[in-house]
Amino acid sequence: MTEQERNVEVVRRYLRTFVTKDLAELRAVVDEDVLIYGSGTPVRGRHHVEGAVTSPGLTVLDQEIVEIFAAGDRVVVSLAQTYRRDATGATAVQSACKMYRLAGGRIVQFWGEQDLFGLLRGLGMLPDGPIRF
Repeated sequence: MTEQERNVEVVRRYLRTFVTKDLAELRAVVDEDVLIYGSGTPVRGRHHVEGAVTSPGLTVLDQEIVEIFAAGDRVVVSLAQTYRRDATGATAVQSACKMYRLAGGRIVQFWGEQDLFGLLRGLGMLPDGPIRF
């Protein structure tokens, strides 16, 4: 197996923890000092990821990796996750695009965006009509 193939497998294992909520597996593939970029201010630390994986009130029911590819120490993935809002049973699909940098078989840095607006609207947590600014 090449380094790129191993990196893809690490990212697949990481993404699956959002469905399984397996924190031991998460710790095996994400560095403790992982640097995370997304909307807002960058943060550092695996505890941020653990909080996302175990967030109360939302359950990831399914995950589809639409595309995944590796180049050097990077892996890029586009995916769709189906969430359930536990309080109401409502479900919605959220799309995302992420890029990971790996070192020593672990994720040390990642960037990404996901459709939070669409997810919240789909779960009935935002009004269905236009939002006025």
